[in-house]
Amino acid sequence: MPLPVRFLNMVGRSVNAFGFQPVNLSLDKLLQKASDNTGLTDFGENDFRQPLTLLLDGLDKEANLSLLGRIIAKSDLLRTLENRLNFVALFKQQPDIEKQSIERPIFVVGPPRSGTTIFHDLLVMDPDNRVPLTWETARPFPPPETATYRTDPRIALAQADLKRVEKLLPEFKTMHPMGAERAQECVTMTSHDFTSMIYLVQFFVPTYDRWVMECDMRSALKWHRRFLQVLQWKAPGKRWALKSPQHLWHLQHIHREYPDALFVQTHRDPAKIVVSTSNLATTLHTMSSNHADLSKVTAYYAKALAQGYNNTVAYRKSGKLPASQVVDLYFRDFMADQVGTVRRAYEHFGIELSAEAATAMQSFLDNNPADKYGKHLYSLANTGMGEDELRDLFLEYEAYFDVPQESI
Repeated sequence: MPLPVRFLNMVGRSVNAFGFQPVNLSLDKLLQKASDNTGLTDFGENDFRQPLTLLLDGLDKEANLSLLGRIIAKSDLLRTLENRLNFVALFKQQPDIEKQSIERPIFVVGPPRSGTTIFHDLLVMDPDNRVPLTWETARPFPPPETATYRTDPRIALAQADLKRVEKLLPEFKTMHPMGAERAQECVTMTSHDFTSMIYLVQFFVPTYDRWVMECDMRSALKWHRRFLQVLQWKAPGKRWALKSPQHLWHLQHIHREYPDALFVQTHRDPAKIVVSTSNLATTLHTMSSNHADLSKVTAYYAKALAQGYNNTVAYRKSGKLPASQVVDLYFRDFMADQVGTVRRAYEHFGIELSAEAATAMQSFLDNNPADKYGKHLYSLANTGMGEDELRDLFLEYEAYFDVPQESI
C-alpha cells in the first residue's frame, strides 16, 4: 500500500485500541444515511435485510478490515442502497418497466479464470448483444439511453474509480482487466439484494458467503431481472449476454427465473482455478484488510468451488436443462481459437455470427492480448494445500465433464 494509506490504517488501528471506531457499519446507520442522501425511504421488499445483516457481521468479525477497508465497504454499501432506493422509486413512477420481457438471454456460466471474462468481452463486440457495462451497473440512474450510451459522463466517473483502484493495487490489472466500457458481471446486479459473491472477492466474509451459496436466489433474481429491465428501458438490445461464476452454485435457479436462457458453460482444470482465484482474491483483500491470508482464502475457495461444480453436475445430470440450451466450452480450445469458439457456441444455439461481429471480436483480441499488462503469477506452493488434497475435491466434476488437468 502507498505510504499515505499505510499511515491511515495505522491511525485506524491506534484509535481501535482505545475502543473507538471512526467508520460505522451498522445496518440502521447505513439505511438512514442512504435515505438522507437520496431523500427516499422505501427500500422495497425486506428480503435484503437478512443477507445484509450477515454481510455486516462478517465485515466486523471476519474480514479484519483496515480503516481504508471500512471506508471502502461503507462507500460501496451506501451506493448500492442508494441505487436500490432509486430502483423502487422508478418502478413506482413507471410500473410498465417491470412488464418488459427478457427473451433467450445468454448466460456465461463457468468458474473464475476459465476464460469467462474474455468470452464476455467478445460478446460486447457483437452489436446484436446487449451486455451490461461497468459504468452503467455502477451508476444506473438515470437509466442509460441509446443516444448518449457511448458519451455518458458516468463513463468517465467509472474510469476514475478504476484508476484509484489501480493506484492502490497496480498488479491487479495483470489478473483481471478492468474498464468502464468493459463487460460487467451479474454479481453487481444481485448485490442490490445483497446476495452476491462479489463481497467474498473484496472481503474475507466466509459465513456470509456460505449463506449465499445455499440460498434459493428468488429475491436476488427478482432484482437481477429488474436491473436488466431498467438498463434496457431506454437503451434496448436484441438479446442480453450475461456472465458470472456465481451461477455455478445457482444454475437451477437461473434456469427457473429464465426458462428459455442459453447457457455457455466454460471448463478448465479446477485445481488451477483454485490457485489462481485465491491469489486474485487475496490480492484484493490487501486493499481492505489489515491481514490478508492466502492459505485461509485457498482453503475456503477450494471447498466452495467444489460445491459449485458439484451443483452443476447434479443439475446437468437431472436432464432438466435441455441440451439445446447449453454448450460446453473448454479453456484450451478457446485459447487456441477464440473467435472460432464463440462461433461454435452461436451455432449450437442457432444464432448467426455476422462477419462484422467476428471482425470486431478479432480486433478486440489483437488490441488486448492476455499479457497486455504483464502476466499473473501464482503458485500452489504458497497456498498451504497439496496438489493431491486439492484434486480430490473435484473428482466428480472432472470425470463428468472430462476436464483435462494442467500443471500447477
